[in-house]
Amino acid sequence: MDITTRLTYFRTSKGYTVNKLANISGISQSYLRDIELGNKKPTVEVLSLLCDALEISLLDFFDDSTLTRLTDDSLFQKLYKLTPKQRNAIEQLLDSFLT
Repeated sequence: MDITTRLTYFRTSKGYTVNKLANISGISQSYLRDIELGNKKPTVEVLSLLCDALEISLLDFFDDSTLTRLTDDSLFQKLYKLTPKQRNAIEQLLDSFLT
C-alpha cells in the first residue's frame, strides 16, 4: 500500500476530515489534500507531523499489522454503535453460520 492510501486510511479510521488532520498536524489543508491525491510527496518531517497527529509512529504507519489491527478495531467500534436489537440479530446470524 502506498503512502497516499495509508494516509487516507489512517485519517479516516480516526474519523478525521482533511481539515481536522491539517489543523492538528499544522500543515495546510491544500498540501494534505495534494498528498492524499498523490500530487505531492511528503517529506519525512511532514509525515512525522501527520503521524504525531494520528497518534501513531512512523513505524506503525508503514507496518501492515497496524492496518490489520485498525481494521479489526473499526469493526468493533461499528458493532457497538448498533442498537441492542441490531446486535442481537447479527449474533443470531453469526451463530447460524458457526453451528
